[in-house]
Amino acid sequence: MKHGITLFLTLVSTALCVPSFAEMPRGNTTNESYVQAKKTLDRRVYFDHRVTLYCAATFDRHRTVKLPKGFKAPSDKKRARRLEWEHVIPAQWFGREFDAWKYGSFECTDGAGRGRQCAERVSREFRLMHADMYNLFPAIGAVNRIRSNYPYTEFPEFIPATFGSCPMKVYRKKAEPPAFARGEISRAALYMQWAYPERVKLSRKMSEMMTRWNETYPVSAWECLRSRRIEALQGNENPFVKEPCRRAKLW
Repeated sequence: MKHGITLFLTLVSTALCVPSFAEMPRGNTTNESYVQAKKTLDRRVYFDHRVTLYCAATFDRHRTVKLPKGFKAPSDKKRARRLEWEHVIPAQWFGREFDAWKYGSFECTDGAGRGRQCAERVSREFRLMHADMYNLFPAIGAVNRIRSNYPYTEFPEFIPATFGSCPMKVYRKKAEPPAFARGEISRAALYMQWAYPERVKLSRKMSEMMTRWNETYPVSAWECLRSRRIEALQGNENPFVKEPCRRAKLW
């Protein structure tokens, strides 16, 4: 009996010493600047792999995109040749978890109002999340604009591609990325949910789809290199990429 009580107390003590995700933040803690994050990605991560996420279009150091043959932009044509940085988990999704985004702040009475501008001004946590490089990917400007803040989904095959030869689909306020992008997207989304559990709250359906994509679409050599570079620059890891890369001997 005495041995049983001792074992129970030991297990309880051990459990109390194990930090939860909320107690031990796993996300970005080093760079608060979204502008700087974009520059760092361009110059120190993607400098030798200038390829967009959704359409596999190439771009140069001047942020000019070489559009794939047959690409069509249904709107925002001026942004079609411009490189932009896409949040896989849109800023609006986690921004609305901040009071400054929802209600504003006394620090934002000079015109910033509420929303992104106010959250950016008053919340260091928001700035760190907004600038997290694991969540940022290069995209054709027009595709970024039309995808907007829409959640990812899987459409029936008869839904046509939105951008001509680029297999990205946006329809009825949802977006289906091409198969070649789903692995990276899933591991970025799962990372954001893991790193910021109080702010990023994916629906059960979305979490299940991201988990399935993660299992279906394995890491590539480039994804492993990208993650390794970001870890060195930002100072934290994405285990959803790092662990399978290690198993595949790509780390």
